Amino acid sequence: MSSTPPLAGLVLAGGLSSRMRRDKATLTYQGRSQLERAFELLSRHVQPVFVSVRAAQATDPARAHHPLIVDAVEGEGPMAGIRSALAQDPQAAWLVLACDLPFLSDAVLRRLIAARDPARTATAYRSSHDGLPEPLCAIFEPRAAAALAEALRAGRSCPRKFLINADTRLIEPLDPHALDNINTPDEYRAALAALEQAS
Repeated sequence: MSSTPPLAGLVLAGGLSSRMRRDKATLTYQGRSQLERAFELLSRHVQPVFVSVRAAQATDPARAHHPLIVDAVEGEGPMAGIRSALAQDPQAAWLVLACDLPFLSDAVLRRLIAARDPARTATAYRSSHDGLPEPLCAIFEPRAAAALAEALRAGRSCPRKFLINADTRLIEPLDPHALDNINTPDEYRAALAALEQAS
């Protein structure tokens, strides 16, 4: 009987933040940056945890004090970070988390980890908005490495489409807004107001 691969954590913080017009990793909620909050949240559930960055971000003060995994290839978006993590430790599965999920909770991560199926390529939440896989809070098993490489060779760099076409276990969301990400200044203002109201 084969043993279950260990689970490591990866916070994706290598985006260009073009729609936000400022670095999303440094946006603050209740006194903490998005990146710090995501790193602390993930660290409560898996070890070790790394931050995924582009090469140009490796010395950025907001990121450099964390353990980093630098994208091996530029221009592949989140898939570059996931692929680089799987290459760094091919024996591990990776719980991948976008840094811009201000409504994410411990309960959501606990449910994802409990529902993990190591025999599949990935385990992910089903989006409460469109029913499709949520790739930026998902577990990618070691077997995903070869499938990711094949998808990228074919020019397919969308992580959601990857999960749609992979052997992915989908689980139902606990909270319809837990995986809402924040991409624009208007969305940031709305998230600040929602969190203030909930506190």
